[in-house]
Amino acid sequence: MNIAGKGAIITGAGRGLGAALAEQLAAKGAKVVLVARTKKDIDEVAQRIRATGETAHALAYDVADKEAVHPIAHIAAELVGPIDVLVNNASSLGPVPLQYLLDTACEDLEDVFRTNVVGPFRLTKAVLGSMVVRGSGTVVNISSDAAVEAYAKWGAYGASKAALDHLTRIFAAETEGTGVRFLALDPGEMDTKMHADAIPDADRSTLARPGDVAAKIIARIESSEKSPVRVAA
Repeated sequence: MNIAGKGAIITGAGRGLGAALAEQLAAKGAKVVLVARTKKDIDEVAQRIRATGETAHALAYDVADKEAVHPIAHIAAELVGPIDVLVNNASSLGPVPLQYLLDTACEDLEDVFRTNVVGPFRLTKAVLGSMVVRGSGTVVNISSDAAVEAYAKWGAYGASKAALDHLTRIFAAETEGTGVRFLALDPGEMDTKMHADAIPDADRSTLARPGDVAAKIIARIESSEKSPVRVAA
């Protein structure tokens, strides 16, 4: 995919990997729409992008909110035209410090799934029809090694990412031959606030930089090669 001139939505774009993806996609000429709950954060990222002469818009919405999904999709399309790239990056760990499943409240598990699975499902549905009609588009769901490895105390997050992985596979199977691609990308351990919240005593020098991971993800978006649905970034 040639990213230049394409419309892109990136959720969780106020910091970390989401912000890096927005900035690097914009640097390649994409017209980006940043989505996150905290208006101040996405406004700052969007301003940095616009200062370089590229197109960026900030929408302060929570992807876990059912009522936010159609406004995100419709406003984004009005601002930048057809959405060719959707990156479902927004994620929730649930309560921190992380808890055993036995100690996890049902409501907390539901909250994590609303952000990590149901939100991406709804937003994908909102943009997918247009992609199928046009015969092109890429949906990237940010996964985790916790989706395939059973880590104690990562139950709510890991289960949600496993569900997101399989949702990606099913969407890919159902849209085979339409020109729309689905990818679940595992970015690995990164030096982000989320990682610090989960593992506060981690050695930051051993963690990947969000900007480096973003470059790898964008290279996969740009690639026309047929690749497995779930891959490491």
